[in-house]
Amino acid sequence: MFPVIILSGGLATRMRPVTEKIPKSMIDVNGAPFIHHQITLLKKNNVSHVILCVGYLGEQIEEYIGNGNKYGMHIEYSYDGDLLLGTGGAIAKIGDRLPNTFFVLYGDSYLDVNYQKVENAFKMSDKKGLMTVYKNNNQWDTSNVVYKQNKLIKYSKTNKTEDMNYIDYGLGILKSSVFTAFASNSVFDLATVYEQLSNENQLEGYEVFERFYEIGSPQGLSDLCKIL
Repeated sequence: MFPVIILSGGLATRMRPVTEKIPKSMIDVNGAPFIHHQITLLKKNNVSHVILCVGYLGEQIEEYIGNGNKYGMHIEYSYDGDLLLGTGGAIAKIGDRLPNTFFVLYGDSYLDVNYQKVENAFKMSDKKGLMTVYKNNNQWDTSNVVYKQNKLIKYSKTNKTEDMNYIDYGLGILKSSVFTAFASNSVFDLATVYEQLSNENQLEGYEVFERFYEIGSPQGLSDLCKIL
């Protein structure tokens, strides 16, 4: 299974005051920090290597998770430093440790899908990236993907069109070569990378039918607590 990069460096302003003293990944979900549930789910999907991109209060995450031994996994860390680099910049910051091909997952997302099937779809695509998509119809968040006949036609968070009824589900696969054009301390969003790949017809789509869960909002946290 490809390694997984988890983007956990955000400030989590929507979850304050809870996140004034803890990072979002350490929010309690049914008696354990969210990151525990996230790592346990990855372990269930046979993931053995995780890189956590951390920033705000990231030391708390490392202190709790450690090197992954207690999960039977290898877990390492990449810190933004004094400057928040954004979701794309955090990946570029990993530098020489960046795997050739990897999953990327947001640090507030709980995505109970078959990771092996997603990986297989990417291997068959011969493209530089893959985005899992969900038929959202603007229900959970603003739709940003045109997906037709099992093909990702367009992705954009800035140039919305009426035929966008799918959304970025939150799990992707990327090749490290995509990041060679960016300096290691560049500030940029992962959405910029995805949109560029989409414009180059280098972004495969994979439809997911299970709804996504997240802890980036009070309602999202409540929903996740119920299903867990």
